[in-house]
Amino acid sequence: MIHQPIATRPVGAFRPIAAVQGVYFLVTGIWPLVAVESFQRVTGPKTDLWLVYCVGGLVAVIGVALIASVIGSRISRETAIVAVGSALVLSAIDLIFVFRGVISGIYIADAAAELALVVWWTMTYVGIPKFRRRIDPLLARGQSIASTPGVQRSGS
Repeated sequence: MIHQPIATRPVGAFRPIAAVQGVYFLVTGIWPLVAVESFQRVTGPKTDLWLVYCVGGLVAVIGVALIASVIGSRISRETAIVAVGSALVLSAIDLIFVFRGVISGIYIADAAAELALVVWWTMTYVGIPKFRRRIDPLLARGQSIASTPGVQRSGS
């Protein structure tokens, strides 16, 4: 079976993202496994340490898989789905439970890092010029009519 990289971009374009996310996930996943006391000092006390260990272990495994894909230069569509999907799910959980007051506000920083990774993956997949062509019209909607060329304001 021939391994197919992500369709629209050379696999090398995704290596930096996968490497950064892989290291970030590996470090943040291992931290509670090797030093749960310092983890809780930063993130707040936890009642179910088994769940902390489980999530940490799974995040670390995702990190190892991303690093392995970088080393092997085999970043597939499935790798990207796991990378983006896990970052989206983790950031959503972070934000939901911070705003519900269940977990510490420090998790907003984690959500921001994960969402930055999602944007990076997306911009690389779509391509910066294509991304700009898609996002600029959305941003332009915020302009006032008076600043739009060829449109005159009433009463002028």
